[in-house]
Amino acid sequence: MTYRDVASKHVLTWAGTALGARMPVAMAPLALVFLVRERPGGYSLGALLAAAYAIGEIAGAPVLGMRLRPERARAQLTAGLAVGAAGFAGLGGFPDAPPAVLAVLAGVAGAAPAAATGALRTLLTTLVPERAAAQALSVESILMAAVWAVSPAAVAGLALGVAPAVPLRLAAALMAASVAGLWLLPAAWGPPGRQAVPLVRVLAGAWPVYITGAASLTLLGLSELVLPALLEQRGIDVGWSGPLLTGMAVGGGLGAFLHGLRAWPGRLRDHSVLLMTSMAVCVTLAALVPHTVGIAAVLVVGGMLQSAAMLTRNLSLREVLPPSALAAGYSVMYAAAGAGYAATGSLAGALLRVVAPSTAVLAGVGVTLVLSGLGWWGEVWRAGRSARGADDAGAAGRIRAGAEGAEGAAIGGRGDAERRL
Repeated sequence: MTYRDVASKHVLTWAGTALGARMPVAMAPLALVFLVRERPGGYSLGALLAAAYAIGEIAGAPVLGMRLRPERARAQLTAGLAVGAAGFAGLGGFPDAPPAVLAVLAGVAGAAPAAATGALRTLLTTLVPERAAAQALSVESILMAAVWAVSPAAVAGLALGVAPAVPLRLAAALMAASVAGLWLLPAAWGPPGRQAVPLVRVLAGAWPVYITGAASLTLLGLSELVLPALLEQRGIDVGWSGPLLTGMAVGGGLGAFLHGLRAWPGRLRDHSVLLMTSMAVCVTLAALVPHTVGIAAVLVVGGMLQSAAMLTRNLSLREVLPPSALAAGYSVMYAAAGAGYAATGSLAGALLRVVAPSTAVLAGVGVTLVLSGLGWWGEVWRAGRSARGADDAGAAGRIRAGAEGAEGAAIGGRGDAERRL
């Protein structure tokens, strides 16, 4: 298993399409903050608009993801991405609109393309050999880390150097370009799937994985949404928010690359809780360290840990879901992560009105640790229940086999006696 297994023309085409579809998502939260930053209560309003965007993703990802059909995936994704591009164009075209209008546009921009992440991830794993699935997911994480590395700096530079609405206009253009890229990829990722168990029930069984996925993005949301206000609290130029988040994303790419180099011993759930706890320590230090260099260092390490944690979540999902449910499962994971982000946005927006930014960060870290612990416990409980079910099934099979053997012996004995009569 090496990265050579994922090097192909189809994967390169996929990467270009995913870049256009995902970069607007990475740009959106910070772009929304900068869009309204100069209004009264701008930071709180920006956090709430980012939460509205995330709520749109939360609503759209499971609903649209569960409606995805492998045999007509391209047509469904094209429609969603086109509507999403229109939502971003509305935000960039009417920056002075009332907050309620901006919130609706942000919700549409988040909801319409929300199933694209799960669908494109599923498509990627069909473009490579099965043995290279982990490396393919690492490549996706590296690409996304590059997107998140470029996006904050691009948003900050364009918003401060040109106009606050320009990043959202660029996001609209990129998402529209991804629609064209879809037509260079297969129209479907496989034959129609058949579920013996209802899809909702299958997806619900993976709930612990979704919770830890939400916890992971909660910390990322804290880093993004509160960082500008935190820098102002420290007396640091707010323009550093872009480069600092870029460093965090670069760390994420490095973490994903290192994770894909080898198979790591131990259970995925244990890897996840260790990585999440370590990242929480990094975000806590970012809230307490007074100097730019120190904040940058802990954010880079935190980015490495966060990308590795999300990889463990995606790999865990592949373990617990059948292949036909993976696209929907990835979409639900995306919604769960969006829920974590929305919770962060709402919490940060509320707390920034009454407490210092550093205190808001610490409150968010506490929420993350609770979610991580709950998800880890859920996976332990689920594994124990599965093991008991397997033991019960094995015992029942042995009982049936013993009964059939005894019955066969009795019948054979009776036959011998009858022949002697």
